[in-house]
Amino acid sequence: MGLLDALLPPALEPAAALLLVLSSVATSMITASLGAGGGLLLLLLMALWLPPAALIPVHGMIQLGSNSGRALLTWRSIDWRLIAAFAPGVVAGALLAAWLLVELPVWLWQSSIAVFVLYLCWGPRLPTVAVGIPGTFAAAALTSFASMFVGATGPLVAAFVKQIHSDRFATVATFAAAMTLQHAPKALVFGFAGFVFQDWLAFIAAMIAAGLAGTWIGIHLLRRISDHRFAFTLNVLLTLLALRLLWQAAASLVP
Repeated sequence: MGLLDALLPPALEPAAALLLVLSSVATSMITASLGAGGGLLLLLLMALWLPPAALIPVHGMIQLGSNSGRALLTWRSIDWRLIAAFAPGVVAGALLAAWLLVELPVWLWQSSIAVFVLYLCWGPRLPTVAVGIPGTFAAAALTSFASMFVGATGPLVAAFVKQIHSDRFATVATFAAAMTLQHAPKALVFGFAGFVFQDWLAFIAAMIAAGLAGTWIGIHLLRRISDHRFAFTLNVLLTLLALRLLWQAAASLVP
């Protein structure tokens, strides 16, 4: 047995692991340069090879590392007031998910997230109260709760942050910090639920390292994009992701 086989869990073939590591570079570059989308794309790719029981916890740890790196690289642009309001909502949503630990209908979360993303991208701007402290707390709690079950709330959080900031660096940095907070509780919640992270540590570490390389490339690309082009591109990308979620929700309802 080679070293690579020894480092990987039995459920993951070396060829698939290599493809996913390369995908981590590309998806992190997408998120860093366009503001969102990489996390959901990586989740869809991981779903092709990872067993269902490992998909959400492993993806969550990879996204924790990737978003942490992006937040550190862009920390000067983070909206700390928004993060201060977002953090308590993350704790509330994670605690509720840990308490319930129920199997919610995935199609319901997928369609709900998609509809909200489309509204935040193309509908009227949210009223001031919705993007204030109460609204931010509610958004953090709901998306953190949903993230424990579907792992695809990044587009909604990105669309929410985009409603508040027009500066591309503030959008990318604040989104990274918010998603770092949202993914952090997954280690505790899934650990208490019995998931064995130790089997996946080498794979997770390789994915995070590759993601940091993609983030570095993406931030350099971000400097070449205007705020207007960034906002339009992000809207288009989020719309495509929302339509993908609606298609998945509809497909899951077909016998």
